[in-house]
Amino acid sequence: MSALPRSLALRWATVTNAYYLDLGDGRYRPTGHTQGAWRDDEQHMAPVSGLLAHVIETHAPRPDLQLCRLTYEILGVIGAAEFQTEVRVIRPGRTIELVEATLTVGGRTAVRATAWRLAVSDTADVAGGEPDPLPGPDGIPEWDAATRWNGGFIDGLEFRVLPGSEPGRARAWLHTGTALVDGVEVSQLAGFIGLLDTANGIAGRLPPTEWLYPNTDLSIHLFRTPRFTAGDGWVGFDAQAVTGATGIGLTTATVYDLDGPVGRTEQILTVRRLAR
Repeated sequence: MSALPRSLALRWATVTNAYYLDLGDGRYRPTGHTQGAWRDDEQHMAPVSGLLAHVIETHAPRPDLQLCRLTYEILGVIGAAEFQTEVRVIRPGRTIELVEATLTVGGRTAVRATAWRLAVSDTADVAGGEPDPLPGPDGIPEWDAATRWNGGFIDGLEFRVLPGSEPGRARAWLHTGTALVDGVEVSQLAGFIGLLDTANGIAGRLPPTEWLYPNTDLSIHLFRTPRFTAGDGWVGFDAQAVTGATGIGLTTATVYDLDGPVGRTEQILTVRRLAR
């Protein structure tokens, strides 16, 4: 993590190997492991998305339904401060259910998430159409992300990038040894989701020292529940970034666990040249 002013250093005090401390009643405190890449005083969206997935999963659980689509709207800077989460079912149903969660910092909603839960049934005899496999992480060269990106969240990740990757198109695996919530057992799904927002940084076409291209959303579609063991789980990406001619970009990724493809992610980007 880069050197910070004392006020920020205190704000980012890291007292545990976890992204968040659970303060009770839906309140959480971020640690330095969540620090974002674009600003020193914001949280990275990746652990935020994992935490909101956890909040959604544990609200009125429905083991008969599968959480298969989550869309996050990033409404502003996710400040480095304690925050409140709230969750509600906005479309109840026997076989289809829509859940909404919000994250509020200092009285302002910074992230809104919606998630579809769909009924589970046995379709093994007609399963098919999966994307191509991705070579596993074993033997893949490590990539020092700190040469391109800053922040406490990136500092805590291990990246392995497959040969042939280049700006705009990358195949990679990443791993974290950091727990999502201190002292709280979270699902494999929530842990897996907590790394997916990194697709934009992995596939980025433009140097972040010259261009800003943060995403304003993250949409995740999963056709099966991923396997992700806390502490030694890996997330794979086959990611592609497109920059349009009018300041809009798009990052798309097929995402994998160690068993194979799991689903896809999409991130819309606002692309701006950094002021000199």
